[in-house]
Parts: sequence; C-alpha cells; structure tokens
Amino acid sequence: MSAVLQAQPQPAHVLQRLPGQDALLTPEARAFLADLHRRHEGERQARLGARRARQQAFDAGALPDFRRDTAAIRAAAWRVAPVPAALADRRVEITGPVDPKMVINALNSGASCYMADFEDSTSPTWENLVAGQQALREAVAGTLQFTAPAADGAPGKQYALGPEAERAVLIVRPRGWHLDEKHVEVDGERMSASLFDLGLFAFHNARALAARDRGPYFYLPKLQSMEEAALWDAVMADIEARLGLPRGQMKATVLIETLPAAFEMDEILHALKDRVVGLNCGRWDYIFSYIKTLRRHRDRVLPERGQVTMVQPFLRAYSELLIQTCHRRGAHAMGGMAAQIPISGDAAANEAALARVRADKLREVTAGHDGTWVAHPALIPLAREVFDAGMPGPNQLHVARDDVHVEAADLLRPSLGTITRAGFEGNVEVCVRYLAAWLDGNGCVPIHHLMEDAATAEIARAQLWQWLHYADAGGEPLHLDDGTPVDFALLERAFIGLPSRLNDRLRMPGASRVNEAIGLLDRLTHADTLADFLTLPAYERLD
Repeated sequence: MSAVLQAQPQPAHVLQRLPGQDALLTPEARAFLADLHRRHEGERQARLGARRARQQAFDAGALPDFRRDTAAIRAAAWRVAPVPAALADRRVEITGPVDPKMVINALNSGASCYMADFEDSTSPTWENLVAGQQALREAVAGTLQFTAPAADGAPGKQYALGPEAERAVLIVRPRGWHLDEKHVEVDGERMSASLFDLGLFAFHNARALAARDRGPYFYLPKLQSMEEAALWDAVMADIEARLGLPRGQMKATVLIETLPAAFEMDEILHALKDRVVGLNCGRWDYIFSYIKTLRRHRDRVLPERGQVTMVQPFLRAYSELLIQTCHRRGAHAMGGMAAQIPISGDAAANEAALARVRADKLREVTAGHDGTWVAHPALIPLAREVFDAGMPGPNQLHVARDDVHVEAADLLRPSLGTITRAGFEGNVEVCVRYLAAWLDGNGCVPIHHLMEDAATAEIARAQLWQWLHYADAGGEPLHLDDGTPVDFALLERAFIGLPSRLNDRLRMPGASRVNEAIGLLDRLTHADTLADFLTLPAYERLD
C-alpha cells in the first residue's frame, strides 16, 4: 500500500466548501497536509491505543506513578535549549478563540502573549476553523481588520491591529491528539485535527514568523506521556525540514493538564528538549483528568468544583513540582487560568471576584511561576501588577524550589469537601449551557461571571458521572450535604427544572439547542463508562 501512495500521492480531500477557503487549502497546502498524515498517523493511533490500555489498568485498580524505565532521565543533569528572546518575559498571557475580533483584541490587549486557541475555547465547526486560520494568517501579515455588524442604525465598530512592537506574541494551540478533523480526509481516513491545525498554520505562517524571530510558537494540549511529546517533536522536525527552517525553530510550551503527564514532566521536557520553552499548569483540564483517570476509585472522589481550588494539597503539589522541574531544566513554569470576567452593575461582587484573582496570582508569583493566564482583557492590568511586584525580572528561572519534595501519593490525595444541591445543579446547568452553545458554534461562553470552556464543562460532566455511578460496585450512593441521595432521580429533577430556569436567558448562546444538550448529557451520564471527552460525541453533531 505504501508503494502505491508514494507512486500516486493524492492531496488531502476537503469535504466542505466555504467562500475563501481555496486561498488557504491550495493544492500545495493539501499535499503538505496529506504528507503529514501519511508520515505520522500510524504513530498517533499507537499513542491513542496506549492511552486506552493505561486507562484500563487504572479502571482495574492501578494508580499512576513515576516510571521506573525513565528514572535515568529524571536523575540526569540536562537542560532544554535556550528560550528565545521573544518569549523571555511571559508574565501575562491572554487566551481565547480565533475569530477575527478576538484575535485583534487579544493582540492589542497589552498582554505579553496571546494563545490563539483552536482547542477548548473554539467550537470546531468548519466555518470557525477556516475563519480562524484566515484571521491568523492576516494577523501574521499585519493586515487583519474586522468590522462589527451594524446595530440600531449605527455603523459597525472598526477593529484593526496596533503597531507590531506593541502586540502580544502569538502562540497557537492546536487541538489534541484524540480529535479528528472530519472535514478533511487523506486516503479515505479522517485527518488528525492536531496535524490539520498546526500543519496548516505552519504552512502559511512559519517562514514569515521565523524571519521576524517570532516563532512559530505553539501550546501543545492534553499530552499524557513522553512518547506523545516525542511524536510532536517528530512532526515539528518534519515540518521544519519541509519548509526549510532550522531544526528547533518551532518552539512549544506543553500544557500539563492530564494526571498521567504530571508523573512525566521531566520526560516530556526531555523528549522536546531542543524546542520546548516551558510547561503550563492547565488546572481545569487537570482536575477533569484527575476525575477521569480515577473514575473507578471510590476513595478518590472530589467534592464540587468550587471547593477544588489550587490550595488543595494535590493541586499545590502539582503546581510546585512543575515549577521545580521546569526551573531545574531551564524552562518556564506558567501558571493557570483566571476565568473571572467583570461583573457590571454590582461593584461589591466585582471587587470580591477581583480579590480572588489577585490572591490566585499572588500565590503563583510567590511560588515561583514565570507567568500566568487570564481569560478577559480587564484582568491583564491586575495580573501584571501582581507579577511586576513579585517578579521584577523577566522570569523566575533562578527560583529552584529545592524545598519541594513531591511523592506519587501527594499528587493523588483527593480534596476534602462536600456536594451541595447548588453544586450539583450548577454542574448540570454549566454543562448543558456550555454544550448548547458549543453545538451552536460558540466554544467560549460566559456563565455566572466565569468564562467557561470545554475544560470546565468536562469537570462538570465527569463529576456528575462519577457521583452518579459511585454505587455501581455495591454499597451506598453518595449524598448531598443535606442528606439527599445523589442518584438519577436527582439528575432528572435538575433536568426538568433547567429549561424554566433558563427562560430569562433566551438570548444566551445556544438557546435553541438546550433540549439537545440535555439529551446528550443524559445519555452520557447514564452510560456504564465515562466517555473520554464530551466533545467526541458532540463533534458528530456539528455542521
């Protein structure tokens, strides 16, 4: 078969047509993508198979641990390649989707970096993906403009990029290894969403960014092992060779947002050591992964999301181990997301929310993090103020954190807490509202003054499943703090009341798909096995 492919290579086949996409998906670009697929899809499938086998072991009672076969990597003295000048100071990074207005506002926001997100904050409709790639291509070229729709007879507001020297540094996050791109096929197979997102962006922009010493730079999501990191390294080396770039030109920051990856931070850095510049505490996905990985362990059930904060011992251990590991190897240790958004019309509530953000950023800079994330531009001045005061230099690579001693048990110790009725119903509401918006094409949704994305919806969905299936192996169900059993009758009551509770929010994103979202969540929570990702079955409903 390989001989046939080499003799008669066909470009990637695009199954849907949108105006303007031919300028992106040229024959040359489609041939480039097809070659990436043929070279790396086999290894991607092998890595996904290893994930499934690992999870089966955890479901059977095993616990994550540091690998014996890589002990020499953890013990040896080595460092990653030097961090490029454009990424030396990353004290405040803003994240968000890739629509043109967001791209302009984020690059103009005053943040150090902007993570343009094709993953958790973008609903991967074909229209969103094409528009996002077009917007980033124009942003790199410096030509991106956007005009908002006219309203109430007034002309739409104009948006344009500021001077290049004042823009945030662009970092792109492709989708994770587990996701396919159903609109693009190679040899009759769906293409990897990861390879599509990163490959298409690199094809059009890598040379231009390299010429300006601006990358290209990437955030790599949801890795679980050093082998998955090595696959990314091979992909980037392949792209560099194809585009005539020096090896190591493409740089990566890895999100440590799965529980298995927390046990392989040294190994992940080592697998990418010629191009990695840091690790990031992807806290929301990490909490979701903790729940998913330990879903069958009755002694490790977490309380409701609001009680699972970064001061909990297992999350503090994860954060401090990441700082120690990164600084030992010469890499940045990035902090986590502040998801709060301004609360208009309630000064007291807004001040309380800002106080929580300030305390969280103070914890991060004091612990030794080299930067942090915010979801809203209004939080940039606050986060910068805290990091300016606590980090006068460009980073804190000199903070070794030799005082940190983390064992496997520290990373696995669950939080103590409760499940309240408000917490249970809040999980249902967040998951339904987010999923309805996602199905409607919106992947970044303000709910109760928090900017929710797929990661936070996954926490809600995974907690509901674990709580409701707690008694599967026999024994008593969990109970709310008021004594009510956590069972499917409780879930049904939450579903019944939800549409009426949302009646006053009929203009919310995805309002027309609330019933569809309820039906999907109902099926997922009743399933005997927790689905790996909410977005996998939901993706089949897009477009």
